[in-house]
Amino acid sequence: MQALLKLSRAIDALSEGVGKATIWLVLVVTLISAANAFVRYTFNYSSNGLLEIQWYLFSAIFLLCAGYTLMRNEHVRIDVISGRFSPRTHAWIDIIGTLFFLAPMAVAVLYLSWPIFINAYLNNEYSSNAGGLIVWPVRALVPIGFSLLILQGVSELIKRFAFLRGLIPDPNAKPKAPSAEEELARAIKQQRGEAA
Repeated sequence: MQALLKLSRAIDALSEGVGKATIWLVLVVTLISAANAFVRYTFNYSSNGLLEIQWYLFSAIFLLCAGYTLMRNEHVRIDVISGRFSPRTHAWIDIIGTLFFLAPMAVAVLYLSWPIFINAYLNNEYSSNAGGLIVWPVRALVPIGFSLLILQGVSELIKRFAFLRGLIPDPNAKPKAPSAEEELARAIKQQRGEAA
């Protein structure tokens, strides 16, 4: 089990690195969107390429951060229901959900998206819009993103089984540390000289 936990830590490190790097795309897409709007309204100029790069970057953010979101346990849950369960029941729900829902869906999307990416790459496919961008890089994001999600699903399975065997603490436990918003509020209060 220790070898599997080491593998899980390596997958978590990969998801963490990809997630933290991809987060910067939010700033990039925001700046491109603002510049695009400024140019459109100031100079009455628009470009399909500028619009498409926004869509491509949004796709990258969504697809590349799916595994990171799963690792951080920030995916959608029905807390009203799941909050009533014990940590062991949560672990079993996660195992069943990963094996029977997440894994089959992610493997199916990976399997179906790979030929689409290969076809776009081999044909050097471009957008059908005038001035549009090359398509294969965004098509590549689907198999890459779902591969990362599958890897993170494996890591989460390992952690749930290790928890059930008493080898690690509850992977669903929320950290007791203050949230980023709470830390920011405290820093602002300290800067203003208010009591924290």
